[in-house]
Amino acid sequence: MPEAYERHLVPVFFRPFAADLAARAADLRPHRVLELAAGTGALTTAVLDAAPDARVLATDLNEAMVIRGAAQEPRADWRQADAQQLPFPDASFDLVLCQFGVMFFPDRPGAYGEVRRVLAPEGRFLFNSWGPLASHGFSAAFQDALEASIPEGAPRFLPDIPHGYADPALVAEDLAAAGLALDTAEEVTLEGVAESAASVATGLLTGTPVSAALASRPDTEAIHAAVTRAMTDSLGTGPATASMTATVYTARPRPPS
Repeated sequence: MPEAYERHLVPVFFRPFAADLAARAADLRPHRVLELAAGTGALTTAVLDAAPDARVLATDLNEAMVIRGAAQEPRADWRQADAQQLPFPDASFDLVLCQFGVMFFPDRPGAYGEVRRVLAPEGRFLFNSWGPLASHGFSAAFQDALEASIPEGAPRFLPDIPHGYADPALVAEDLAAAGLALDTAEEVTLEGVAESAASVATGLLTGTPVSAALASRPDTEAIHAAVTRAMTDSLGTGPATASMTATVYTARPRPPS
């Protein structure tokens, strides 16, 4: 999964938003940075380029992602860690970052509570999450193609998880439950450019949990071919371009009452 994720999805989905988030992080002039759900290091690299004096500790729950990320970005320290049980002392970071990871936390207030614990009193939590499925041209085209290919019940990973945490009011409520105050919530729309619709289809079919949902089916290859054809029909041949919307959040620890 890390290889397909890095090859087909990172350049299209994650690098554009990593540049945006890294610029925001650099404006905060951080020294001790913790990154959660770092994946293979798209944001890690962008932050170290934008804020070279920062010391970045990049973490991910998936050991394979950590191994791949550490090989690609040796300027950061890497460690496998669960965002809901962070193995770090209280108040040990002045910035916690997370790019498109909070949607995957099983207990978001619990994970945010850990962020609150490891943040210094004047620290910041900077993160983003995808908007609704319809606001992401690639994901919407993929899900349409998948549902047409599996009419009896296509996997709902994309609409339910990556695009299932798109309400800023809910995010603010979860942050407040963890002792964090939401400072800003800004909607950002950027353009993704893929080498082809087929590349995006391959990335989403083999570089995400959709692959596990399809693994036991005897018609996996036929589904891959059908999804690729449908996405190409939707997005065109050759390089494929689509708009992608996310919300960028900044939060801070609330002082004790």
